[in-house]
Amino acid sequence: MNDSQKKWTGNLHLGTKPEINVVLNQLSQVFNSSPYFAHNEMQMRVVNDEIEGYIEMKPNLIGNISFQILHGGVAATLLDSIGGIVAMGELYKRAEPDQLADTLKKVSRLATVDMRVDYLAPGRGQYFTAKAEVLRMGRKGCTMRMTMVNDENKPIATGIASYAY
Repeated sequence: MNDSQKKWTGNLHLGTKPEINVVLNQLSQVFNSSPYFAHNEMQMRVVNDEIEGYIEMKPNLIGNISFQILHGGVAATLLDSIGGIVAMGELYKRAEPDQLADTLKKVSRLATVDMRVDYLAPGRGQYFTAKAEVLRMGRKGCTMRMTMVNDENKPIATGIASYAY
């Protein structure tokens, strides 16, 4: 396993049950080290034992200058990212120690296959958070539902995505 894979897999040891909070924090750190996330100041963080996506409204994220609202692509990126990282965490949660090698492979190759985003309201707010839930976990992929809300807890966008691993 190379250094890049170790980062994504939380430096886990085969044959042991992963400590899920450690794994979730390490997955968040890896996402946060992405140049794209850093450029847009997006963050993944663990809140109440779950990963949530977070981004503050900044002038460089405005999509509609007339209305000063968040660009839809930023919302879609945050939804896609939270869906993927929560899926990775779920793979670890469900892994038995004797399945860990297979889980490490799945996590390292997880990729978005399809995603639909519904924009529910204009992207207004001081900050936005996103969460994801599992709709289905299968042997080769999963389906996730994601929701992004603003600082007033108003739903801004939802998405459903399929990920392969």
